[in-house]
Amino acid sequence: MEDHLAFERSYWGDCCNTFDEDQKHYIYAKYMGLSIVNYSFNVLGSSVLDIGGGPSSMLLKCINLKRGMVWDPITYPQWTVDRYQSKSIDVTVAGGEIMYESGWDEVWLYNCLQHVEDPSIILFNAVRSAKILRIFEWVDVPAHDGHPHTLTKESLDGWIGKEGSVVTLATQGCYGNAYHGVFYQ
Repeated sequence: MEDHLAFERSYWGDCCNTFDEDQKHYIYAKYMGLSIVNYSFNVLGSSVLDIGGGPSSMLLKCINLKRGMVWDPITYPQWTVDRYQSKSIDVTVAGGEIMYESGWDEVWLYNCLQHVEDPSIILFNAVRSAKILRIFEWVDVPAHDGHPHTLTKESLDGWIGKEGSVVTLATQGCYGNAYHGVFYQ
């Protein structure tokens, strides 16, 4: 697992230029059923747990966020933590496989599960943590460095226990097949 974390840590570098991922957030948001208002995501007073949010979580772009938390296994520069704290977003540095959270309105997973140790455990933990699961994950991508899992619609449907949708994208850094859905528990 450490090899995958090292790959991801290297991808982010010093975390100063996150545009590559930030621009994708608006594509993800559309397929995660989020309301976009003036380049912000209006979460209407919800509490949101972002699993795998990294140093530049979509939570940073939220308005009307009641409570937020980023749960990610990598330690990023302190200034990224300070930025989260300035927006009243908590940070937990740990793998989602050991997460035991409850009472959240929503859990968000986006471009995360290819990078983890066990996607089935993370989805189990996500589903039990909130009333709503919003997800956007790349599927049908062969495993490669930093991405030890090939996710499929069938595997994600099975782990979630509900049926999501797949769309093929070719825009703003988003290329390939993406699984998405909003699942109410």
